[in-house]
Amino acid sequence: MSKHILMVVTNHTTITDDHKTGLWLEEFAVPYNVFKDNGYDVKVTSIEGGEVPLDPNSIEERPEWKTAEEELKNTAVLSENDTEDFDAIFLPGGHGTMFDFPDNQTLQTVLKHFAENNKVISAVCHGPAGLVNATYADGTPLVKGKTISAFTDEEEKEMQLDMHMPFMLETELREKGANFERGDKWSDFSVADGNLVTGQNPQSSRSTAEKVVDALN
Repeated sequence: MSKHILMVVTNHTTITDDHKTGLWLEEFAVPYNVFKDNGYDVKVTSIEGGEVPLDPNSIEERPEWKTAEEELKNTAVLSENDTEDFDAIFLPGGHGTMFDFPDNQTLQTVLKHFAENNKVISAVCHGPAGLVNATYADGTPLVKGKTISAFTDEEEKEMQLDMHMPFMLETELREKGANFERGDKWSDFSVADGNLVTGQNPQSSRSTAEKVVDALN
């Protein structure tokens, strides 16, 4: 039986009036291709549905990404029903996720289902913003006591976007009880703790997806 992957992406478009954001394309397209190459069925959803905004700085002309990009033209709205038929959930990043992932109740409900049913939960770069408020049914933070990675505070400050973020992702995950691990800035670093798989930055997109494949196998 083929594995079924639920990918959830951001719809948020702005950091400031003069700084546009959205989904970071590599963090979606590379894992999407890894999953498809493994014969998985992939459903792409977004917080609000419709066409997904791309961070302008992430747009590259890569022929191998074209099929993935087509999936972003008209996405389904994430639904609380997006649970039963899936083996794993994957949250790509982009700064947009910092604004529409943490407090989206549908996403939090879906993540709770995946956690309670011991399914694979995965995220890369700013995608773990979706995990900061995620809990088990008893209210325990999903990341508490778990080894996890995400976009680091150092990387955020180097981009000079730290002052525009609603919170600092690494700091927030640590405060929720995560055992935060990282590699050198802008280097490929990903980690699996059981069925929780996370990666540090865009450079970690492939290794994070490959760890999802390992977890599913």
